[in-house]
Amino acid sequence: MKILMVNINDLQGGASRAAYRLHKALLNENINSIMLVQNKKSDDFTVLTTAKNKLQECFNFLRPTIDQLPVKLYKFKIKTLFSPSWIGNKNVLKIIDKINPDIVHLHWICGGMIKIEDIAKIKAPIVWSLHDMWAFTGGCHYDEECGRYEKECGNCKVLGSSKKNDLSKKVFLRKQKIFSKKDMIIIEPSRWLSKCAKKSVLLKNNSHVTLPNLIDTTIFKPFDKQKARELWNLPQDKKIILFGAMSATSDPRKGFKELTLALQKIKNSNDIHLVVFGSSKPKNAPDFGFKTLYLEYLHDNISLVTLYNAVDVMVVPSLQENLSNSIMESLACATPVVAFDVGGNRDMIEHRKNGYLAKPFDSADLAKGIEWILNLDKNRYNELCNNAREKVLREFDSKIVVKKYIKIYEEILRKRTGV
Repeated sequence: MKILMVNINDLQGGASRAAYRLHKALLNENINSIMLVQNKKSDDFTVLTTAKNKLQECFNFLRPTIDQLPVKLYKFKIKTLFSPSWIGNKNVLKIIDKINPDIVHLHWICGGMIKIEDIAKIKAPIVWSLHDMWAFTGGCHYDEECGRYEKECGNCKVLGSSKKNDLSKKVFLRKQKIFSKKDMIIIEPSRWLSKCAKKSVLLKNNSHVTLPNLIDTTIFKPFDKQKARELWNLPQDKKIILFGAMSATSDPRKGFKELTLALQKIKNSNDIHLVVFGSSKPKNAPDFGFKTLYLEYLHDNISLVTLYNAVDVMVVPSLQENLSNSIMESLACATPVVAFDVGGNRDMIEHRKNGYLAKPFDSADLAKGIEWILNLDKNRYNELCNNAREKVLREFDSKIVVKKYIKIYEEILRKRTGV
């Protein structure tokens, strides 16, 4: 069985890390897995890049910018990512044909990597793991509660468009034409995304499987809190809150505004210390009344593991979320999480058992959840931490979840060969 994972990157970004983790888990199960990426960051020989030389490597970094050119025409577009996928990398199809895999497993393929029309040219059966809403919308990666994908796009909220026949409508029609030509099995990591995809015009007739991303719990695991704080030079006598994501403070969807409002409501803030990763200190950084450390981007697992273990609570105030890597990683490290009850957060957080699910976008309730965890007595807090770890071991551990992916592949090949 030869499986080809296709994703824009191998290490940078949530979807990339999820795809790479699946790739490594398959290799550990002696499955012949190969990963194809547009921009390679690792030195892993099992990961191939579409760039054949330095010139192509440089051009690959320009592809996301070029793909965004049609979007630039919309002056009132909001910050939510919109991908028209009007350019593609010809090397992708050539490499796929050369590898001749039994199954092509698509992940995050925007940024000028795969043109929508090229999906129908892939000869092998396709499994597609959705890491956001893009596959079934007119181009937005999160619909900002628009819901137009259930019928047809146009008048796009993300583009700030009042026209019915706008770019979102054109992208939607391109997808409708192409997706009807290719039978695909759609994998949604969260029950929320599965519900959305099944209601969509573009994917409702496909086969759907709700199957989470996986995590290696031998890497993401508890570590001595005192030593972790020493490594990060964090105070031993403070209650430490962690917040982090890609573009943590600049992407409105990540909820930094809502977190700011919540932290300003917390009492006894003299005992609190905040750590933010995934962003440098903003130009107009809010004054929370307590010290805040900005760590910028963290890319290696050791840094993440020690940081999750150094804090008392992780806060994920995202406004829309599929299946957050940060939540899963934090829980795996036995650190409770507070988040809004949106998207796939409920799949991982059990309210008041391993974390706290706040009312959507209610900063007061978010603050209440943070305070509730920070003020727990030692025994109750330890119970919460143990539950967090057990939840991940039971439902998201790589050795358990990867076998479910392998069963999907085997069923596809059985149907194809008739054996």
